[in-house]
Amino acid sequence: MRALLVVNPAATTTSARTRDVLIHALASEMKLEAVMTEYRGHARDLGRQAADSEDIDLIVALGGDGTVNEVVNGLLHRGPDPDRLPGLAVVPGGSTNVFARALGLPNDAVEATGALLDALREGSERTVGLGRASGVPGTEDEAVPSRWFTFCAGLGFDAGVVGRVEQQRERGRRSTHALYLRQVVRQFLDEPHRRHGTITLERAGEDPVTDLVLSIICNTSPWTFLGNRPVYASPKASFDTGLDILGLSRMSTAAVARYATQLLTSSPDRGPRGKHAVALHDLTDFTLHSKVPLPLQMDGDHLGLRTSVAFTGVRRALRVIV
Repeated sequence: MRALLVVNPAATTTSARTRDVLIHALASEMKLEAVMTEYRGHARDLGRQAADSEDIDLIVALGGDGTVNEVVNGLLHRGPDPDRLPGLAVVPGGSTNVFARALGLPNDAVEATGALLDALREGSERTVGLGRASGVPGTEDEAVPSRWFTFCAGLGFDAGVVGRVEQQRERGRRSTHALYLRQVVRQFLDEPHRRHGTITLERAGEDPVTDLVLSIICNTSPWTFLGNRPVYASPKASFDTGLDILGLSRMSTAAVARYATQLLTSSPDRGPRGKHAVALHDLTDFTLHSKVPLPLQMDGDHLGLRTSVAFTGVRRALRVIV
């Protein structure tokens, strides 16, 4: 087997020594080429090269969710084709690693490498669905290129939090759960639309859902982790179905306290609920429009401001070694 290992040297939880050990372990089982990413988007370029190659069977992403997202977008640059494209394997190296953990992989890079080698020996794999976000024809965002996401996207409040965290990381702060929680508070205090949302959800054949402040789109469950605690925004979301969405139309202090408590105590059977919460399951196509530009995030990567985004759930999009 020929494999390309894409390594993010800035991954927060793997040292250079650990990466060397992992590379040697993988190279003992396959013909391996390891490449360190050198710039934002490099992992996407490497994924594209792997997709266009005639002799790469597997691409392994060693890094966090951002690295995985880039690799996936490179692999699928011509669209999904699980039977032809190289398979994907993930070795978690970031601070949260939602995609890897949602697949059932250990959150430790060494243990995950061992699980990956076992899966390769046993021929264990699955084909998962993914989400895709695109520009909406007839809007100012229609020319925005489409982009795949593996586990979540968001327009509005949560994307604003992601943007604040990225700003702090650019200033040298470490990505920690405490950092995220501080930015949640700051985003709430600065949120100008928390009482009257600007987002409208549109689906074919259904009445629009209006005045949303927050919209979280999930491709799997859990939505994220706080340390070892899983957080379920859409408990029914699955790699085997379409997309789920959680929308909130009110974010007063009382509402935020209530929904935050529901998230922190969420489970695979119970997520946020209430008269200001909208929860929809297994959607194939829908569009979010906002009266004002709002931040957009995918897989924890801030992508700037958007007023309209079309979302599609694509079943059987990617072959993953697990």
